[in-house]
Amino acid sequence: MSTILVTGASGQIGSELVRELQQRVGISSVISTDIKPLPLENGTIFKKLDVLDRRKFEELVREYHVEEIYHLAAILSAAAEKNPILAWNINMTGTLNVLDVARVCGVSKVFIPSSIAAFGPSTPLDHTPQTTIQRPNAIYGITKVAGELLGDYYVEKMGVDCRGVRYPGIISYLTPPGGGTTDYAIDMFVSALRKEPYTCYLSPDTSLDMMYMPDALRACIQLMDADSTSLLHHNAFNVTAFQLTPARLAAAIQEYIPSFVCAFESDPVRQAIADSWPNSMDDQAARTEWGWEPRFDLDSMVQDMLQQLPAHLSLF
Repeated sequence: MSTILVTGASGQIGSELVRELQQRVGISSVISTDIKPLPLENGTIFKKLDVLDRRKFEELVREYHVEEIYHLAAILSAAAEKNPILAWNINMTGTLNVLDVARVCGVSKVFIPSSIAAFGPSTPLDHTPQTTIQRPNAIYGITKVAGELLGDYYVEKMGVDCRGVRYPGIISYLTPPGGGTTDYAIDMFVSALRKEPYTCYLSPDTSLDMMYMPDALRACIQLMDADSTSLLHHNAFNVTAFQLTPARLAAAIQEYIPSFVCAFESDPVRQAIADSWPNSMDDQAARTEWGWEPRFDLDSMVQDMLQQLPAHLSLF
């Protein structure tokens, strides 16, 4: 079995990906790292790691004979706008460290996610192509475009098998969001189940692609499992599941919780970020090259969230 190292293991995707990988390859074969502690469940191996510490990073990869790295440590969109220098350092220097450690240590595969944020106001808004103009105007998106190009460089010039997807907004019932623009979706579910009114920071008709966490986990693992000879792009595959607006999600929740009240009051910073992103992405390249297909649509996601989230409300 491969030994896998996960950075950002305490984050929204990382914490759930660790569990998924442990089920696949065994608990002792997954090395979880972060600057924040991770609850040590069932023998989970956790090592404190700042991705800016290249020497420590290389030491861990060599010590555990790591064969695959899932690099999830990042400062997300809304949080990045509050501290752009930190976002640049974590998102860019951290990514460079991952890629170069993989190169010198002979790591077989690296997963580095990109985001819908890698697009910008001049990108086609509907059915955004796999390859198109990318001129984001927020620091998170800028780092994601640079990270995509850096990944391509290490594939083409350094022989590192680096793979990635452009995630849309992700909805989860297990882990609190970490400063993203699409976090309103999770907040809305939490408020509805607590029988509290919710004021959304995006306008009701803001359309964005979204995905349920089980599909997000499956996408990265499926891509990592794909035969490299079938991959024309390697990095930054568009992946999506369904389009969503705050008004549409509120109405879907109200089908099950009629008393839920949702108001709308746009936050200028997060609204500007959302308005710069596509309404929808074309993920045909992922479907063709490695068989991507989501399992959850909006209705099945809402049903599952309302069934699963009550047991985890104390986490939010």
